[in-house]
Amino acid sequence: MDPVAVGAALALASAALHAAWNLRLKASEDPLRLAAQAIPTVTVAATPFVAIVWLVSGRAGLPLAGWLLAVVSGLIELAYFHLLSAAYRRGEISSVYPIARGTAPILAVAVGVAVLGERLGPLQWAGVAALVGGIWLARPGAAGRLALVPALATGVGIAAYSAVDRLGVRTGPVWLYAWATFAAMSLFLAPWGRGPRQAAAPLVGLLTVAAYSLVLLGLSVAPLAVVAPAREAGVVVVAIWGVYRLHEGERAAAKLVGAGAVVLGALLLVI
Repeated sequence: MDPVAVGAALALASAALHAAWNLRLKASEDPLRLAAQAIPTVTVAATPFVAIVWLVSGRAGLPLAGWLLAVVSGLIELAYFHLLSAAYRRGEISSVYPIARGTAPILAVAVGVAVLGERLGPLQWAGVAALVGGIWLARPGAAGRLALVPALATGVGIAAYSAVDRLGVRTGPVWLYAWATFAAMSLFLAPWGRGPRQAAAPLVGLLTVAAYSLVLLGLSVAPLAVVAPAREAGVVVVAIWGVYRLHEGERAAAKLVGAGAVVLGALLLVI
């Protein structure tokens, strides 16, 4: 089977699960505490199964670089959840989600052009323009203006952990690197999970781990240029859900068009 097609399919499945747990996180009164309870809950539950796989596989391991990359990824994810939770507390998901997801590919292009000396063709520049236009259209209205900065910063976090994980999955078994990343993430998030248990924690944790694991698996078989834009498919789903189910009516048409532009821009970058 074509690795590119497999990677894209895994990324699309990840996008659906990612959209689902973000909607649950937005619905929480304390998104950060929910995330800080959800990730460790599922990580602890999964650890015995990981141990069995580890034994059956002949005690596979990661090199020191793999463990260090997992720790770095966990630290970035800690910042990511802080920023995402702040954005959700301050603004609407139909604005925050497209902005965060659209910022990451723009940053990847900026690094490629400024640092790596890459050159973009007309379609790629059109993709950049679509992403910038999409973020502009999806920007929060007056009531949620304070969500703009944390939403943009969340996109920086997405770009950072995607780059780290792209390296990490190449150092050893994907399942072991994924577990190491979630173990690190759980340790870093634990202090913010204190307080009453949230009923949605197991479901959010399961969706988060499944979505992240699928994208790591996709990165292990396909280029980042294929996996990253496929993950953005959930942007339109979340925007539609926010506008029509959560009644986020302010600038609704602009946000929906902006979400579509973000997906289009991500796609144009890799054509």
